[in-house]
Amino acid sequence: MDTRTIARAVILVAIGVAISPFTSIPIGMAKINPAQHFINVLGAILLGPWWATGIALIIGILRNALGTGTLLAFPGGMIGAFLAGMAYRYTRNIYAGALGEVIGTGLFGAVASALIVAPVLMGKTMALGALIIAFSGSTIVGAMIGIFGLKLLERAGFARLGPERGRPPDDPSL
Repeated sequence: MDTRTIARAVILVAIGVAISPFTSIPIGMAKINPAQHFINVLGAILLGPWWATGIALIIGILRNALGTGTLLAFPGGMIGAFLAGMAYRYTRNIYAGALGEVIGTGLFGAVASALIVAPVLMGKTMALGALIIAFSGSTIVGAMIGIFGLKLLERAGFARLGPERGRPPDDPSL
């Protein structure tokens, strides 16, 4: 394991937990959080699918412990982070990564939440359509902020995105 990768993951967890009380929006039993999706996009593209999934898991645990999240944060955050990372890994396109986040959270996360997490772990029934709308709105906003954040990091020289990722900064083909 690379120390820098671990440090970046810890920073993303800290940011995700720190801003979650300010961006958590209660909708019925769910608390949508665009900041989680912003962090998912950053983690997925900068660190990869497994790191992003782990970051989402840790943020979900901490948000639940602090009372700013619900159990629905786990499937929504983790599935979206994983699909964002996989989409970016295979396309090297940040927009495809963001789309992976939107599909993973807005569709698959909502389905897992409505059919598994809410009835089994929370003892409640939730309307699938309502969760898809709520999760999709949250993840679309968060993914757009994530793209903007990545562009700022790239412009500042802190990230290299796209097919050229991994090349040394002095490579003239950049």
